[in-house]
Amino acid sequence: MLPFEQAAIPQSDQGKRVKQRNYLSDGRLPVIDQGQAFIGGYVDDPRLAFEGELPVILFGDHTRTVKFVDRPFAVGAEGIKIFRPSALVTPKYLFHWMRAAKLPDRGYGRHYQYLRQLKIPVPPIAEQERIVAEIEKQFSCIDEAVANLKRVKANLKRYKAAVLKAAVEGRLVPTEAELARKEGRTYETGEQLLAGILKERRAAWEKQNAGNRKKKYIAPQLPDTSNLSGLPEGWAWAALEMVGQESRPIIYGIIKPGAHIPGGVPYVRVTEMKDGRVDLQSLKRTSHERAAKFARATLQGGDVLISKDGTIGRVAIVPMELEGGNITQHVMRVPIHTSIWRDYAVWAIRSDFCQKWLTGETKGVALRGVNVEDFRRLPIPVPPIKEQKRIAAEIASRLSIADELETQINANLQRGERLRQTILQQAFQSEPST
Repeated sequence: MLPFEQAAIPQSDQGKRVKQRNYLSDGRLPVIDQGQAFIGGYVDDPRLAFEGELPVILFGDHTRTVKFVDRPFAVGAEGIKIFRPSALVTPKYLFHWMRAAKLPDRGYGRHYQYLRQLKIPVPPIAEQERIVAEIEKQFSCIDEAVANLKRVKANLKRYKAAVLKAAVEGRLVPTEAELARKEGRTYETGEQLLAGILKERRAAWEKQNAGNRKKKYIAPQLPDTSNLSGLPEGWAWAALEMVGQESRPIIYGIIKPGAHIPGGVPYVRVTEMKDGRVDLQSLKRTSHERAAKFARATLQGGDVLISKDGTIGRVAIVPMELEGGNITQHVMRVPIHTSIWRDYAVWAIRSDFCQKWLTGETKGVALRGVNVEDFRRLPIPVPPIKEQKRIAAEIASRLSIADELETQINANLQRGERLRQTILQQAFQSEPST
């Protein structure tokens, strides 16, 4: 058993470190830092290259990452420790042992102080080489399995997108027009459905504003369809505002909610919007006084939320437990009209078409934020209500199977990582097997 400081010899970087703000996306020399990715960025100046003998092992003092480097590189910013093995250990043996070392997790605190207190089991050099060969053989099998799992996961992502694309293009289930012809009956078209919603909205506004002759009703406007694709028979284009509720407008919420106040009013941030749901465990709370200033954005169960800044286009449905809560200024509340099948509207907003429209891809301009007017104009394809229900049910059925498969894949990816750690732990027992 050899003290770590006798097995690993610290190396100097000669004061040549590259700050993250100076990283390039491509270049002659990779910059290796303590991040999870092997390469953090690049630089073009060869004078910044590490001058010591290779290979070396890099240890992230803050992150506990361990990297084996055997080619020219530049050292990333602070937090990197550089080592060469002594004559008693091989480079790869030291590298794998450092990966297996059990260190306490101090978050972003420093960890080298714990590493330097450890002792490393040192078998003969020939046995070290056999151990390394077996580790890398086992890891190669795991790498292949993990790569296959990630390919399947990527295919599932593409499959989900394809399902939603087919749904909003009228290709997922038989259209109401087709079924009506086959069954010899009439049906309410998407255009007729929207006309009824607009008529109801106007009636509600007139009732609310009766006696106020100065105020004029402003009807929601149809989106510009000149650059939109054609729709199936019986469908119609609508702006998101048209399928909303007259009495509860599309609106964002609290600006600067302040410090978390236990017992206060819960509010939803973009970070709590995950895969169509609100993560209730992570919610923060603001004062009742602060929430009262943004009472117009008060939530009701079933409201649809859409993120408007940062990660644009995340969608979530407000659960009943969150009724009376609020949202931040980075989230839009979109109450869906009762004549529209809410689940269909949610899937439509999550479709590739609507997501690209929101993020500006369809306009050729990448956006970092979307304003209220943009949300109101978001084009939504509206099929007849019966078709909406069939589409939503078919999407839910297909994607639930995909979600179950993805859960299994994620579990196996975690299992692969645990298996790596098990292999490393077994390899570096105090009496390594031969």
